[in-house]
Amino acid sequence: MHHNPRKRFGQNFLVDQQIITQIINEIYPKKGDRIIEIGPGLGALTRPLLQVLDHLDVVEIDRDIVAKLEKEFPQEKLTIHATDALKFDFSVLGEKLRIIGNLPYNISTPLLFHLSRFSEQILDMHFMLQKEVVERMVGMPSTSDYGRLSVMLQYRFDMEYVFSVPAESFRPIPKVESAIVRMIPRSKSSRAIKDEALFAKIVLAAFSQRRKTLRNTLHHFLKAEDFSVLGIDPGLRAENLSVEKFIAIADFLA
Repeated sequence: MHHNPRKRFGQNFLVDQQIITQIINEIYPKKGDRIIEIGPGLGALTRPLLQVLDHLDVVEIDRDIVAKLEKEFPQEKLTIHATDALKFDFSVLGEKLRIIGNLPYNISTPLLFHLSRFSEQILDMHFMLQKEVVERMVGMPSTSDYGRLSVMLQYRFDMEYVFSVPAESFRPIPKVESAIVRMIPRSKSSRAIKDEALFAKIVLAAFSQRRKTLRNTLHHFLKAEDFSVLGIDPGLRAENLSVEKFIAIADFLA
């Protein structure tokens, strides 16, 4: 399948067969799995997946690629959702979803937040992303990688940095390295929270000015005595707080 990559869709197509095999092995698809592929592109993962699966759903925004996929694969094997993944309602596809994809760099963060909304219906997710983004996703407290993305995703998912993917594995060759991340939703009871919208606001405010202390970034939310009750040093920065501490702040205010 030939296609001229489109910059506005952030298209870089995976062509390295060894990497493709590695990814499929990590996903470990089984015949009856409900797998959804975001951005199938030229079918690098689509073809080996369909050798195992009864059926595959794909979400693809590029109409030219949609037309090529329709020609290559029968409808009973491949259902194509010709739309923007950022607007797609994944809940219509049922339960125990396994979502995979080589996510475009230009929409990766908002797409991850969008997918978080469907975590209760998701079994697992495997994505190829910019290496720097994956490092932020799995970042630990008190490191430079740890930030808003880390907290918001780690609240909902257990995540694993699986392996790195060199830029040369793609055509055209991007300017950045990539990595594979595995995301498994946490049970809702493991990190129950009273008000998720408030939690999101606190995390956003805390990381809005990374170099400032919590005393400054959260002054609209917490008084001096509140920090004492919570057992949190107001002289710390947002990057020093664990996900559990952010949840504690949100629950205290709720």
